[in-house]
This record gives sequence, structure tokens and C-alpha cells, in this order.
Amino acid sequence: MPEQFELIIGTELTGRIDKQLSHHFDQFSRSQLQHWIEDGHVLVNDQQVKPKYKLAVGDKVEIIPEKPQKIDLKPEKIPLDIVYEDEDVIVVNKPQGMVVHPAPGHPDHTLVNALLYHSPLSTINGEFRPGIVHRIDKDTSGLLMVAKNDMAHRSLAGQLKAKTNKREYVALVHGVIKEDKGTIDAPIGRSLKDRKKQAVVDNGRHAITHFTVLERFKDYTLVACQLETGRTHQIRVHMKYIGHPLAGDPLYGPRKTLAGNGQYLHARLLGFKHPRTGTEMVFTAPLPSYFQKMIEHLRKVDQ
Repeated sequence: MPEQFELIIGTELTGRIDKQLSHHFDQFSRSQLQHWIEDGHVLVNDQQVKPKYKLAVGDKVEIIPEKPQKIDLKPEKIPLDIVYEDEDVIVVNKPQGMVVHPAPGHPDHTLVNALLYHSPLSTINGEFRPGIVHRIDKDTSGLLMVAKNDMAHRSLAGQLKAKTNKREYVALVHGVIKEDKGTIDAPIGRSLKDRKKQAVVDNGRHAITHFTVLERFKDYTLVACQLETGRTHQIRVHMKYIGHPLAGDPLYGPRKTLAGNGQYLHARLLGFKHPRTGTEMVFTAPLPSYFQKMIEHLRKVDQ
């Protein structure tokens, strides 16, 4: 990545700076650019501006990306629950509490550290996310597909983009959902009130979640969620949006919730075409024991 970008604004880029720059520099997300603008990494005519600043013809824009903190990525001998593996792909069942890839503040003990010890991985996603085609949150458990080479990575990433793969999650949510099934079609972007959160926002990225009720309890509902898109925290944000936040969710749920170590969310089904053979492959992972025990507890309480 170049150290710095410079741009002189023409008529085609006049308007709100975060929106126009995200169109011009598609390698950066709008939320990333907003973050940089707020932190002074984007200057207009050598001055710091706000994300709502309106660009005018002739403005000189400089983008000085944040330099990533140095992380020394090391293979670590950490047990893995491998559901399937061949020369191209690994399907792994990630436990709750494990971070997928290293980041500033969390440089080790991640799924990537464990995978590097186990096998060579693709290089497409850069130094700190080798093999990682998609991710799930630290406290979400379940299935992830991992690419062992660049050919497999391109194929799996292409299927995600084309929305041809299958991803189904099981979630325990607050409240009793009356409908047996439904679809949430609402754009997701960074929250305007809290930068640590995502939210349904007018200028967010297209996001669709389908849900089906599996079981109802007195104060909770067990649902299956199918993702059409893969936005950050999508299920957690969408279920909160319709008034049914995930149980145990420290970020989007209410303070009074079910005990545990995070949101009750499990990626139980994953399907894709094999990158080399084209064979349709579908994998499932049972609910973790803590999740199953909570369901059994709720059944007993409701009797």
C-alpha cells in the first residue's frame, strides 16, 4: 500500500467527503475513511475536516493511511476441531472465545496461529489473515472455511461474493417471535452513536438475513438464520433491529440477559463448491455443550 494518496477534486467528486472518497478509493471502506477523517489522516487543503465536509472543485485531498502496528505472527500448537480437510481447504469448527486472526491488541492465540502450525495457508488476504476467506466473531462458535492455497482462496471468495455458498447460524434471542419465519433487509454500517458498534443506517451496506423459528420459550426464541450477505455483526445487529437482540450479547443485548461468555450464536451449517472439483459440499457442527445446556434449562423453566 502506498504511503499516501493525493487527489485534486473535479466536478465528478463534489459532495460529502466520506461518500465521495469511498467511491473513488474502493480499496477503503466508507467506515474506514470516516475513522481516518476523524483522526486527522485525511486532509483537505492541508486542514483537518469532518466526515460531513462537502468537497468542492479544486480541493486538494491527502489520505495518509494509518500504519499497521507490527505483529509477529507465529505458528502455535493449539488444538483444532477440523471437520474436513484436503489439499485445498480446511473446514474448522471454531470454539467460542477464540479470535479468528491477529490484530493490534490481540497478536496471538488466534485461529490463524493454530492453522499456521497445522498447514500451509493461502497468501491472498495478507500477512495477518492467511487462509481466512471469511470470519466469525470471537464469541461466536462454529464452522469456517479456510483456504490452503491461493487458487482455493479465489474460488471460495468468489462464491461468497456471488452469494452461492450456504451459511446457517443458530441464535438464541430475547423475546418471543410471533412469526414462524421472516426476512430482514436493512443496510448496516458503523453506528453514528458508538464507533465500536455496527447499526442499521441509511447509508450502510446492503444486508439481508432470513430467519426461521426453531423453538419458543417463555422469554426467548431459538432461531435459525441464513445469511445472504456477510456484514460485520450482521445477525447481532439485524435481530436487535427487529427487537430481538441475541441472548448473552455484551455489545448489542440488554444488561439483563442469560449468563455465559458472550452471545448465543453458532455457525452450524456451511456449504460451498469445492474449488478444485466443483463438487457441492455441505458440513454441519452440533451446538456446543454450553448452548445445548442453556436450551435444556429454558425448557425446564417453562414447564
